[in-house]
Amino acid sequence: MLFQDPSKSPRERAEDLLARLSLREKVGQVNQRLYGFRAYVREGEEIRLSTEFQEEVEKYGGLGVLYGLYRADPWSQKEFHNGLYGVYMKRAYNLAQKYVLEHSRWGIPLLLSTECPHGHQALDGYLLPVNLGVGAAWNPDLTQEAYGVCGKQLRELGVDYALISMLDVLRDPRWGRSEECYGEDPVLCARQAKAAVTGCQGAGVPVVAKHFCAQGETTGGVNASAARIGPRELREIHLPPMKACCEAGVEGVMAAYNEIDGVYCHANRELLQDVLRGQLGFTGAVMADGTAIDRLDGLTGSHAASGALALASGVDISLWDQGFAHLEEAVEQGLVSEKELDRAVLRVLELKFRQGLFEHPYLEETEPEVFSREKYPQSLELARQGAVLLKNQGVLPLQAAGRKIALIGPQADNLYNQLGDYTPAQAEGEGVTLREGLQALLGEQLAYAPGCAVCGDDRSQLAHAVQTAQESDLVILAVGGSSSRFAGATFDINGAAILDGDVQMDCGEGVDCSTLRLPGVQEELCQAVLATGKPVVAVVIAGRPYAIPQLCQGAQAVVYSFYPGPWGGQALAEILLGKVCPSGRLPVSLPRSVGQLPCYYNPKASYAPMHYWDSPEGPLYPFGYGLSYTSFALEQVEFPSSISLKELEAGGRAQVRFTLKNTGERDGWAVPQLYIHDVQATTVRRVRELKDFAKVFLPAGESRVCTLSLGKEELGLWDARLRFVVEPGDVELFLEEGSGPKTQGVLWVEG
Repeated sequence: MLFQDPSKSPRERAEDLLARLSLREKVGQVNQRLYGFRAYVREGEEIRLSTEFQEEVEKYGGLGVLYGLYRADPWSQKEFHNGLYGVYMKRAYNLAQKYVLEHSRWGIPLLLSTECPHGHQALDGYLLPVNLGVGAAWNPDLTQEAYGVCGKQLRELGVDYALISMLDVLRDPRWGRSEECYGEDPVLCARQAKAAVTGCQGAGVPVVAKHFCAQGETTGGVNASAARIGPRELREIHLPPMKACCEAGVEGVMAAYNEIDGVYCHANRELLQDVLRGQLGFTGAVMADGTAIDRLDGLTGSHAASGALALASGVDISLWDQGFAHLEEAVEQGLVSEKELDRAVLRVLELKFRQGLFEHPYLEETEPEVFSREKYPQSLELARQGAVLLKNQGVLPLQAAGRKIALIGPQADNLYNQLGDYTPAQAEGEGVTLREGLQALLGEQLAYAPGCAVCGDDRSQLAHAVQTAQESDLVILAVGGSSSRFAGATFDINGAAILDGDVQMDCGEGVDCSTLRLPGVQEELCQAVLATGKPVVAVVIAGRPYAIPQLCQGAQAVVYSFYPGPWGGQALAEILLGKVCPSGRLPVSLPRSVGQLPCYYNPKASYAPMHYWDSPEGPLYPFGYGLSYTSFALEQVEFPSSISLKELEAGGRAQVRFTLKNTGERDGWAVPQLYIHDVQATTVRRVRELKDFAKVFLPAGESRVCTLSLGKEELGLWDARLRFVVEPGDVELFLEEGSGPKTQGVLWVEG
């Protein structure tokens, strides 16, 4: 049979095999209904397949995709005593694969998908800072390296689809999933997303980029809510990350829960086919989000009709829903054609052939590699480069000799509070908290008092914290939020958290906020510590931007770190004590209050944003801002004076050349950023738009000639007829570095 001939192309083999499948077998290939962590039971050394898994395989004569076999977290209820780690992972994989092959008429293997939003969500998974922390590092090259490490680990474990959050652009920080965004800007998000795809797929693991599209827009910051935007906003802000992923050859994409202007993404043929495939050139498979197809029942009235609608709209693979489980019924009733089903099945089969699963379906049952920070320091380096120094009145780096230092706050010594949502259980002794990082460098001169919990109204520890502060020479005040499900939470059918009772969680999927204040009684703790008059270095560890004007005003120094990952405590301690020069820049604006929202840096120029009589204008700290222990200068800046439309159409670029100099006494990273404002256009433009940036390491006193540039993609706009064009006229250029030097020019685009 042709499909068994490895000399034939994956497409040829898939087409031949497709023609042999029954309708039910086809439906089985596009189903991912099982929660993979329920596919097995492990008791000690013994691993056996669950009855649920066996029945699913037998029903469809095989299995298309198995989700989350390795997933370990409070929702899956898998930890080290009953979950998969080490060689257990490979044994369970082989058991599942063997059962599927033996119960498939044609010997079709399964695909394995797994969550990897900031590293593998599995026991001993290699974890990174959350996306906002990665975005704050402004270093796509490092991002690519880090996801290359993730991909290497996943490849050894037989993973065929890595589900990675990378498409959401953060437009409302009240959203609990803010941490899953690389930032509020489409260019920064696109560059980081492309780097993540390139790194992971370069290691041999196809990526499912999620979520498509505009989920970060939200209504009121509420998860899965409507994106009340038009087609121009969609294209300007939310499509660029997907476009960048397509350029990187991404093999999968996950549709988003939300609706856009009244049409659910899972039922949006224009979005999933005309835009995604026709305009962006995507050729991979579209996966549903968890139970999202069943949410279409409110439109269709039945599971079968919902499955048919999603399939016809462009969804290829389901996730935990009943809709695709009823596709056989839907085809027989004429709700969707078998031709539409064949299209989706072909994509699944072709990937199975490309992955080599027919020839090599099993894993060698050896102990997998241990991914330590010593051998793979990329996660630690992202934590170092992602910490943002917002304020420094001469107290950092700390001069610790002979001084008694107090470490106070709920974020000082809780590992899970620096890991973010979608986090597996951590082995004993893994990771470094801020307290542990500081103790390793300071020893006994560090006094510690938690002061309060992250959430809740327990004030019993406040007095001791104040006393500890009063007895010190300087206070490090560690506050912020938590997306940790390990402190107790119940879960929705799709795994989103449902807060009930005393849960120490104020961020994460399903945890949206109406306010951006520090949770619990942390503001009281901050006020009490500041009132002691001791110098305070505030360290904020969080999954979203908080409105913290009083803390920033009262503290002598402020460092903001978006969940920095397992080694974040080491990275922050190194920065505080001057072992590392801070280089993070804000990937998202910090508002003064929730009433300022929306607070992104790039609103339309048709109104005065954040202009209220009862509040200072502008954000507390803007996008792109960040201090360093050294200083930089922009010298010999050469702005281009003009470029023609003809040159741009031919691929020409307007180049901004400059000399970047480290004028301080420390080695450090600079982040030159190039913004534009199109002052002559037929549609309303934004007040500022980031178009290019770089992350440049410079030893003290040294200089480097740098170039940032603008081409058709950067200078183009969506005109009144929704055509992407470059229009003639003046374009203001702004070149700047963090909080430091700024300069500007004007580019004339000739008609």
